[in-house]
Order: sequence, then C-alpha cells, then structure tokens
Amino acid sequence: MNEPSRHTTFHPRWYRERMSTYWWLWRWKYLRFVLREMSSVCVAWFVIFTMMQVRALLRGQADYAVFQEWLRSPLLLVLNTVSFFFVLYHAITWFNLAPTAMVLRLGGKRVPDFAIAGANYAAWIFATAVVAWFILRG
Repeated sequence: MNEPSRHTTFHPRWYRERMSTYWWLWRWKYLRFVLREMSSVCVAWFVIFTMMQVRALLRGQADYAVFQEWLRSPLLLVLNTVSFFFVLYHAITWFNLAPTAMVLRLGGKRVPDFAIAGANYAAWIFATAVVAWFILRG
C-alpha cells in the first residue's frame, strides 16, 4: 500500500534568487533576441500598412490622396522610420540564422553557412534592384 508523502508545516522552501523582470536588458545576447522577437510586430505593421495602401489605391485617386495626407503626420513618419529599422534588423538576423535553420547538402557534403547566407543577401539585393528599377524608371 502506498503511503502518502508526509510534509510538515515547517518544511523548508527552496531558495530562489530574486530577479528583475527586466534582467535581459543587461545581457546583450538576450537583448538582441528580445529585440528580434519584438521586431516581428514591425513586420506585421508593414504588412497591414501595405494592405491599407493597396486598398486606398483600389478605391480611387481621392482616397489615395487622403491616404498620402495621412502619411505626412509626424507620428506616422516616426512610426514608419522606427519600423523600417526594426524590419531591417529582423531581415539581417534572419539571413544570419538561415544556415542554422536550413541545412543543405550537395553531394553528401554540407553547404557552407556563408554560401546560404550569401545567397539570401544576393536575392535581397536583386529584389531591391528590381523594385528600384520599377520605381525609378518613371
């Protein structure tokens, strides 16, 4: 027969060192991780922002003019500038993590990390060049 475990009212508690909620702010490795995770909010903002812009374009010239006027507000300028830098940070950290998340093998040998990350950066530069060409050609 199993006996229930006996605990006394004076059973000692485990010692747990108190830690601040913001302990990660003072450790660069963890701060980078938290910033990268928080940057996902900015990525989501740009997706929503782009959908709002497309909707304004589809509704006609008058609605798009109102949208462009909304874009000139100081709050939105600051929000989009900060979001841009967070999205840039998000992209760079993802490209640097890609070799860890995606292991490629060719001929039984693992493709070097710099080749995978380099291919991502090359594709990013190519896509940026194509978009810039469409925008700047008139």
